[in-house]
Amino acid sequence: MAELPELVQHLGVISDRGSKYAVSGGRVRSQAEIKAFLKRLKRTKKFAKATHNTWAARLGDGTETKNDDGEGGAGMIILQMMAREGMSDAIIVVTRWYGGTHLGGDRFRHVKTSVQHLFDQLD
Repeated sequence: MAELPELVQHLGVISDRGSKYAVSGGRVRSQAEIKAFLKRLKRTKKFAKATHNTWAARLGDGTETKNDDGEGGAGMIILQMMAREGMSDAIIVVTRWYGGTHLGGDRFRHVKTSVQHLFDQLD
């Protein structure tokens, strides 16, 4: 697995029933850098106004942290995928703009697909 650059973003990864997904990632080495990454992401109005910015981060010291941002369980999915890839000192954010139709369990499949898209671009 290649190391994440400081910031990488892929917009329009998935579109389903009006909802749109994007994935962002970057290098972080501390809680302060996690906060700074999220703040920088949300400086872009499009991301600040998103319905959900679900994220997970793994640090080199073994610290793992996540935030579902209203998508219960989605942060854990990201965290598990990062662990499987052996990724550390990194944050991944899956952004969803709600399109008006409930996606049910498909939303978790879309989170997985978004994270996998990011991994595939790093190889």
